[in-house]
Amino acid sequence: MKNLDTKQENRNKILQKMTDAIRANDGAGDPDAFSEAFNELALDIQSGLHDQIAELTARNDQAALAARGVRVLTSEESKYYSAVIEAMKGAEPRQAIANINVVIPDTVINSVFEDIQQNHPLLSAINFQNTGALVKMLLSTNDGVAAWGALGDSVTSELSASFVEVDLLAGQLTAFIPVAKYMLELGPTWMDTYVRTLLSEAMATQLEAGIVDGTGKNQPIGMDRKLSGATDSVYPLKTATKITDLSPTTFGMILDSLSTDKNGKKRAVNSIIMVVNPSDYFTKVFPATTPRTTDGGFNHDVFPFPTTCIQSPAVPSGKAVFGLPQKYFMGCGIGSNGGKLEYSDDVKFLDRQRVYLTYLYGNGRALDENAFYLADISGLKPYVKQVEVTNTVSTKASA
Repeated sequence: MKNLDTKQENRNKILQKMTDAIRANDGAGDPDAFSEAFNELALDIQSGLHDQIAELTARNDQAALAARGVRVLTSEESKYYSAVIEAMKGAEPRQAIANINVVIPDTVINSVFEDIQQNHPLLSAINFQNTGALVKMLLSTNDGVAAWGALGDSVTSELSASFVEVDLLAGQLTAFIPVAKYMLELGPTWMDTYVRTLLSEAMATQLEAGIVDGTGKNQPIGMDRKLSGATDSVYPLKTATKITDLSPTTFGMILDSLSTDKNGKKRAVNSIIMVVNPSDYFTKVFPATTPRTTDGGFNHDVFPFPTTCIQSPAVPSGKAVFGLPQKYFMGCGIGSNGGKLEYSDDVKFLDRQRVYLTYLYGNGRALDENAFYLADISGLKPYVKQVEVTNTVSTKASA
């Protein structure tokens, strides 16, 4: 077995490549670079499963199997994977897959979404929902939509303006599933593990990129974007405020902005998130939030206000997003094909692999302009404890 820390480090590098490919060309993306990185991810997952199979099959340890994400399939799931495996083994997989009248079971998709939220703190923090087959959602952009007084045109207009319609079909996640032929012999249980792992990692990378830095064109509107002024459906970036420390004064400025809703009214803020690139966390945020204690030790992630710091490769280097996570909605569900697999020749990977795909639709946006604050932390300084001496006494000897 390979060292787990080394495997995770390699996995993180692959995911960073995928994120960089998504952000390339001013948000338009680099499909070739993404496909190359995605293929690395698929091979990495397949290699990891091969190692697990060799170890766990020999031990026949059911508890260990469950701990590694190898779960007991429902009858519907087992039927689905068995049908797909038989179709993939055929000489004409495209036709065979097309003739399968079963779709990916909802329990598989639900499990994928659960895995995503469990393993990715940002997706767990925001209002992330599995919308199933819904195509549109009506969301309240205010904490409340009630009003005192006679019901007139002005009140009706104010209440109507408190909702926004989110078109979930505006963005499409195309999930490619490259399958090495030898994996078809492993059976439904291991195929489920592979499919869920690959979908979870790939979707999480794409979702985080959209949630943090999405342009709004065929993808979510990112936390770092304005909600108005779009040109050709691309929303402009917010102006990043340069900060050099994380002192109470700096935090107070940020919190004052976050506590103001879209109508200029104040709202209570009890806690926030700070989303940063992993590299910036270790080289900038960590030194700035790690004071030394009186006994010589250290406390890390010390903020002047309840703050959860989340690392995400989706955040551009030198930037940080502060915000109210419950004020960002992201909905994702199955596509119009009901989650059916399709055989694809559009993406060419290595030999001995066949490529399948399925579609998921989703969209996301902040619920108001001030829910997230973009900061430039390129000049963030390490924490230095200030010591002030008062009531000094002169010790100069008298003549």
